[in-house]
Amino acid sequence: MGKEARRNCRRRFAAQSGTMMRMSLRIDPTTHEWAGLERVIVFDGICNWCNAWINFTMARDRGRFHFATLQSDKGQELLKLLELPARDFETFVLLERGRVFTKSTAALRIVRQLSGGWPLLSLFCLIPRPLRDVMYNYVARHRYRLMGKAPSCRVPTAEERSRFV
Repeated sequence: MGKEARRNCRRRFAAQSGTMMRMSLRIDPTTHEWAGLERVIVFDGICNWCNAWINFTMARDRGRFHFATLQSDKGQELLKLLELPARDFETFVLLERGRVFTKSTAALRIVRQLSGGWPLLSLFCLIPRPLRDVMYNYVARHRYRLMGKAPSCRVPTAEERSRFV
């Protein structure tokens, strides 16, 4: 990806809102290969809470999502492109047809796609994002203390491998 493309992407991302965690941005598939995929959840691969969330999602998403870790080379490229922390992760990222979502908005967009009654939780989108993100930030800040940390990134099983990019 060229320097100008990165600069334009960051400029559009920053224009979405004045804060570090923006609600949504559309990135061109030429800026990052995952942007061309239908749906990708990029998560902290050593976080037990995050891995439990991925297991929960895979069991209920009817194969709609792909998955990747923030620690992977492509995950690190994405974080750099979006100017998000590359080590002390503040969020996971949902890429949906080239659109980028983070924090509570990403989580609620995911539950909307799950089977069962889980899509009802997407009604929390009616709560203003800054208020939803207060709770998200609290859990994110304490997730290692709440659920622990794995010594290394998640390695998908043979059955899961096709779902990971």
